[in-house]
Amino acid sequence: MPATPPPTPRIAVYSGTFDPFTLGHDDVVRRAGKLFDQIIIAVAAAHHKKTLFPLQDRVEQAQAATRDIVGVRVLPFDGLIMDFCAEHGASAVLRGVRNVTDFDYEAQMAAMNRKLQPQVETVFLLPEASLQCISSTLVREISKLGGDVRQMVSPAVAAALGAAHAAGSKGG
Repeated sequence: MPATPPPTPRIAVYSGTFDPFTLGHDDVVRRAGKLFDQIIIAVAAAHHKKTLFPLQDRVEQAQAATRDIVGVRVLPFDGLIMDFCAEHGASAVLRGVRNVTDFDYEAQMAAMNRKLQPQVETVFLLPEASLQCISSTLVREISKLGGDVRQMVSPAVAAALGAAHAAGSKGG
């Protein structure tokens, strides 16, 4: 009897700017870990946005936050996410959805992505209710104004935010 080939791993890509990587992002990755064999966190170069942290710092923040999750890799990317999915054999794109506004935007993106790569599904995951109010934009603003973000990001990211804002205030 011929040997059965091993099953193809179920690979999902979770893309974003992750500026910074929040506990909401972390929660989506952990939930996805129950559904997929491998998760690739694809940190976008984001040339169209002014980011607080350079790409390599954002990659390292995501790596540090998810180090304990089996099957997670963090990679930088530039270009179309559907091309990245094809390059890495992903069958799904993960999207965290906090509210109706997120869903409207993400549904439009999912429809366009389906036109580009029909074989790649979009999977929407809701973060834990207590994390649904967190966004990277709000975290950056709260930190910039001296607020405590330790319940929104990992300790390492909180320290990096504090250092980034302290360095920024010295220049002005």
